[in-house]
Amino acid sequence: MSLRKENIVIFPFMAQGHIIPFLALALQLEQRGYNITFVNTPLNIKKLESSLPPNSSVRLLEIPFNSSDHGFPPDIENTDVLPYTHIIRLLEASLSLKPAFRKLLSDLIDQQGGVPPLCVIADIFFGWTAEVTHEFGVFHSIFSGASGFGLACYYSMWLNLPHWNTDSHEFSLPDFPEAVEELDKTGLNYFRRKLGRPVWSAGPILLPVDNRARSGKEAGITPEQCIEWLDTKPPNSVLYISFGSQNTISATQMMRLAKALDASEKNFIWVVRPPLGFDINAEFRAEEWLPEGFIQRAEDQRRGLIVTNWAPQVQILSHKSTAAFLTHCGWNSVLEALSCGVPLIGWPMAAEQFFNAKILEEEVGVCVEVARGTNFDVRREDIAEKIKLVMGENEKGMKMRRRACEVGDMIKDATRDEEGFKGSSVKGMDEFLNAAMLMKEKTT
Repeated sequence: MSLRKENIVIFPFMAQGHIIPFLALALQLEQRGYNITFVNTPLNIKKLESSLPPNSSVRLLEIPFNSSDHGFPPDIENTDVLPYTHIIRLLEASLSLKPAFRKLLSDLIDQQGGVPPLCVIADIFFGWTAEVTHEFGVFHSIFSGASGFGLACYYSMWLNLPHWNTDSHEFSLPDFPEAVEELDKTGLNYFRRKLGRPVWSAGPILLPVDNRARSGKEAGITPEQCIEWLDTKPPNSVLYISFGSQNTISATQMMRLAKALDASEKNFIWVVRPPLGFDINAEFRAEEWLPEGFIQRAEDQRRGLIVTNWAPQVQILSHKSTAAFLTHCGWNSVLEALSCGVPLIGWPMAAEQFFNAKILEEEVGVCVEVARGTNFDVRREDIAEKIKLVMGENEKGMKMRRRACEVGDMIKDATRDEEGFKGSSVKGMDEFLNAAMLMKEKTT
């Protein structure tokens, strides 16, 4: 590797689930001695300012975006406040960033005396950045924080679009392998085979615990309050529930989940947001959306903690009292849980989350699925049964917990960099950076 401090430009899509892994990637590359320029729209950059470590030199650079020009209300620059039906519109609107990105890249090169950055790492949703980057002779790559398996499923479906005409709820993916040997290995090998291009496995890419941040979220509880509550609970006795930064469930599902928690008699921390059909960022009306007396019972019995807006997820998952995680199966959340050895109860909501839940349950053995999406007619008895299954002293629950710990060790090994041993994540990052440097040497 060159000792010269090269500049790397990083540009994620305007969504929390994309920005967080890109920020983790930026900090990891900074630790390797690179200058990092992190590009995004003004409001997202403002939120990120509080998420950087005090000693970080990552440069946050704004790229102009006017949401009103695209039929959105003013100051809409992130999917956080958008329903899923509008995310495609934001994706289409992001094409308007192309001229500004071209100027930004040109200005960066001018500021460096004509020296281009080592590479541009862009979001998988920003394929158009390749054209701009190549105009300047700069190495371009796509980064995704999603699972390789989930992305491979998507790609296979795009290659086999006639299945859209089927009336069946199930269909085969003729070019997709069915056996999985290791966590995510199949998806990566699939892309290498189908694309004929290098695919580097650099995950898991997670923020340091101190920085697994709100990224602008208003805290519903401080980490100190949360840890203090968890400290009062026995080991492996708490269920953590969160559907991510952008998801919520229906009012009926919310009521049934609350009743299931009552029936399970398990300790829990539940991050709540208004149900489907209401502003997800509005005030949570417990008296309307939860069973009568639910919160009071949880407080009186010291059994439950209801949190609005945001909770310190990694601190919760890494605490010895946490036994399981009821999750939407977003890959960031999955990796955070499994890195702590916490098994999952899956309730996928959208996108590749359904594929994630499938591989995690059927192949990896660390998850049981309880429901799918917001239209699923889930029974409170079924939710309570799955909670007891994963958290109880039964054969399957104990096997899942052991397997989650094994996967946690696998994740830790992937990021190990010690004398005589380099994990797969470290090797993948080394190979990627070497490829970028080789390309730059050829073109300059």
